[in-house]
Amino acid sequence: MKRALLLVLALSGCGDNDACSLDGAMCNKLSYYGLFDDIARQQPAPGVTPYELETPLFSDYTTKHRFLALPPGVTATWSDRDAFDLPVGTVLVKTFSYLADRRDPSSHETKLETRLLIHGSEGWHGASYVYAGADDDATLAAAGTDLPSTWIHDDGSERSNDYIVPNENQCKNCHAEHDDVLTPLGPKARHLNIGAQLEGLVDHGQLVGAPPADQWPKDPNAIDPTTGSLDQRARAFLDINCGHCHNPTGAARTSGLYLDAFETDLGKMGTCKPPVATGRGSGGLAFDIVPGQPDASIVIYRVSSTEPSIKMPELGRNLVYDEGVQLLRDWITAMPGKCN
Repeated sequence: MKRALLLVLALSGCGDNDACSLDGAMCNKLSYYGLFDDIARQQPAPGVTPYELETPLFSDYTTKHRFLALPPGVTATWSDRDAFDLPVGTVLVKTFSYLADRRDPSSHETKLETRLLIHGSEGWHGASYVYAGADDDATLAAAGTDLPSTWIHDDGSERSNDYIVPNENQCKNCHAEHDDVLTPLGPKARHLNIGAQLEGLVDHGQLVGAPPADQWPKDPNAIDPTTGSLDQRARAFLDINCGHCHNPTGAARTSGLYLDAFETDLGKMGTCKPPVATGRGSGGLAFDIVPGQPDASIVIYRVSSTEPSIKMPELGRNLVYDEGVQLLRDWITAMPGKCN
């Protein structure tokens, strides 16, 4: 009999790999966790809730499927600012795939990996499971790997990418949002306030402590101009793609460049701010952001590059996010003022 939600329920090993546990080794196969009734169709098991983000992190044009598995009988706790307080035993699930043709959302999806982020009694830890040609199960890839991929892009051209599956140690490079402690990034009120998602979590008793719905924070969709102003959309883009490192307690805090949603100091957001120890990453430019001059701004130089020592973000992408770069270019072009 298939065990359901082994890590969620508590902890006696996974399938035929009895060495793994909530705080110990990861299971060898994704199926051992019982998170899906049908892995190939990404159909979650009972008690596993799909969700989406208003503005997702860019990951080389992949399609993503996200799920939340809370332990039975316990709840998540609301936060206006940070990720919700998710109890021990929670599993966050994210599957990455490429659509055969991005112009057709119903086209075949080639699954690449499913990442699990698990809340053990000693903190969060994660790992990736790679499909490697099959889509009915995935295998633990603790050391990471590269997956050559092709697809038809939005403009009808054929694109390719050596998609990078991170190793276990790289989880912390992005998820250490506060003081080098690995934490979730996506499950925040402002990211999840799309459609009836938050209302559903509250109504079903999975999320407690929420204020009245008219007080819920909400980010716009960064790429959809109908959802917010240019400034609001650019800030939302920077928050989800950069703010987890570029904040006063994040991995890039020594840069003094803070791009999270709550920074209000224009200088700390990069306006006329000289770089700190960026080396080649500065491109010989003087300031992170020069109002009215995107081509003179280090931020544009770095998000437009694919060179490992220059590109930002450092992990999670090989390709340039054309739409995101154009958004930031428009944002900087519209900025008033100048740098001395």
